[in-house]
Amino acid sequence: MIPRLVIAGAASGVGKTTITAGVVAALRSRGLRVQPFKCGPDYIDPSYHAVAAGVPCRNLDTWMISKEALLDLFARATRSADIAIVEGVMGFYDGRNGLEEAGSTAEIAKTLDAPVILILNVDKTARSAGAMALGYKEFDRNVRLAGVILNRTGSQNHLRWTKEAVEAATGIPVVGYLPKNADLHLPERHLGLVPTSEGGEMIQRIGSIRQQVEATVDVDKLITICRAAPVLEWPNSAGLFLLHDEGSRIRLAVARDEAFSFYYEDNLDILRAWGAEIVFVSPVHDSQLGDVDGLYVGGGFPEVYAAQLSENRSFIHSIRMLAEAGLPIYAECGGLMYLSEGIVDFEGSRYPMVGLVPGWSQMQSKRVRMGYVSVEALADSILANKGQELRGHEFHWSQLQSFDGKAAYRVVGGDRVDGFAERNILASYVHLHFGTDVSLARRLIAACEAWRSKR
Repeated sequence: MIPRLVIAGAASGVGKTTITAGVVAALRSRGLRVQPFKCGPDYIDPSYHAVAAGVPCRNLDTWMISKEALLDLFARATRSADIAIVEGVMGFYDGRNGLEEAGSTAEIAKTLDAPVILILNVDKTARSAGAMALGYKEFDRNVRLAGVILNRTGSQNHLRWTKEAVEAATGIPVVGYLPKNADLHLPERHLGLVPTSEGGEMIQRIGSIRQQVEATVDVDKLITICRAAPVLEWPNSAGLFLLHDEGSRIRLAVARDEAFSFYYEDNLDILRAWGAEIVFVSPVHDSQLGDVDGLYVGGGFPEVYAAQLSENRSFIHSIRMLAEAGLPIYAECGGLMYLSEGIVDFEGSRYPMVGLVPGWSQMQSKRVRMGYVSVEALADSILANKGQELRGHEFHWSQLQSFDGKAAYRVVGGDRVDGFAERNILASYVHLHFGTDVSLARRLIAACEAWRSKR
């Protein structure tokens, strides 16, 4: 299988995204077709890798989907690539909880049988860098730790001391570094990095990051490590895709612009495989939804673009008219906020929205939810059957206030309910990966087909 490696961090915030984007861009500049991946449920970091590689970045998650499905998706994504680069999530061994590796970068690295490059932030350390690297090497000897990159090095003496400490303690080579004074920070806001879908200077910064990586990281060594990855057998199909293309049967509008950009690329591919022609629309810029058989509104930052979204009354009106006629509409997180009666931003300003979900989405002073979640469907919907249990992820700073409708899910293991489900509409704060259960995509396509035949 494809030459590959995983770029992991000793902890969150050590520079994984910056260094991975630079490595991907450096490999691409050498004429290699790079397929980037991101471990875990993150949407924003992959946008940088997609820009660096020139192809969509894909998510790998061993908690939301099975290992068989993960290998199937990985194999399909890398069929036309020369090399695969995987950015980890959080710290290398961090996952679902403190005792198990489920959902961790380490678990995904072992599933892919991929060598690992560990990033250490060595600011304010010297010989202690060796102790840190040794701990990560010895914690799980089934991991293929193949190299270390030192981030935030100071003087040349500091670089020499930390490099010597790591190599003497572990026998693992230091394959590069990034200096502390390098101006390589990526812009952030309340959900993390600012998505590249918003344009601006952050896209241009990737060129600067690539130049720094090429100057201080041994890219040739990284290629050699990738090519030393053992052969993986082509996995059996996990049943997520049709074996033969039967062509498009419905037109599914997907809201994608600066306000809505949080989608798993594999979700779109799975929908296409089961008969959807994906038509991208912009709730910020378009005047009409158009001739479509369904609508999928993902997450993003509608609170940042609340004024523009609210002012686009013609687009909102077209959604309301089609919704009343029975158009299937599925929304996640930011999509739920857009379908609600309105958004109250951080300053308390109120912006009326589509009004299909009863209640107002109000931004809070701190994060409301973040993490994996299992939910049970409380009723049949356009996506799931009543009683069906699904795994997903939540990450939001808003809360639905004065909600007066039928909840979509009950959170497993508690009394909390989430979302809204009624007739042709399903909206929730839960992000779902359609690789969890192929019936999700099939059921959504079927709902769109049924509405198409009626109209």
